[in-house]
Amino acid sequence: MSPPSAVSATPPPASNGKSQDASSTIPAWVQPDLTRLLRVQRNPGSFASRSLSLVSLPAGAIFARITSPTPAAVAYSSVQASRDLHIELNCDLVYINHSCRPSLVFDMQRWEVRVSSERDLQEGDELTFFYPSTEWHMAQPFDCACKEQACRGQITGAKDMSESVLAEYWLNAHIEELLVEKARGSNGQ
Repeated sequence: MSPPSAVSATPPPASNGKSQDASSTIPAWVQPDLTRLLRVQRNPGSFASRSLSLVSLPAGAIFARITSPTPAAVAYSSVQASRDLHIELNCDLVYINHSCRPSLVFDMQRWEVRVSSERDLQEGDELTFFYPSTEWHMAQPFDCACKEQACRGQITGAKDMSESVLAEYWLNAHIEELLVEKARGSNGQ
């Protein structure tokens, strides 16, 4: 399995001289060898590439650690890591597409990618995650093409989905917090 994380005990100072909280900093990890875990299938056309698993793992197992992210602006390729932090993955994890029945979970508090708790991952399975589990608002909404029976149609982020639909999915803490604020009417967005 992957090595343990190494997170600085003292968050680095922000550009304004104040310390950032731990949820706004990127941990340092040892670089994993993703070539043993996934194969990227580069297909012609826009947004047509995908990744396939090279391993079989039980539900809930760690698939990979997020190891080389950099802070980023909100973009189609970024992942929302906390309320105020978006990252670029800077590795082949960026080819893990959306599905309304995902095979993986991106846990941004633990900086790891896990197999969905709903099913085992088999070698050859497409690697997918539910984008609204990390994204409050999508920089580039899209019509989902997962072809699952419970496909959610247009994906614009958790902000625009009903609580009853989101309750069917594993969500990151920052998405759950924003949903509570939305229900209270306190985030104004």
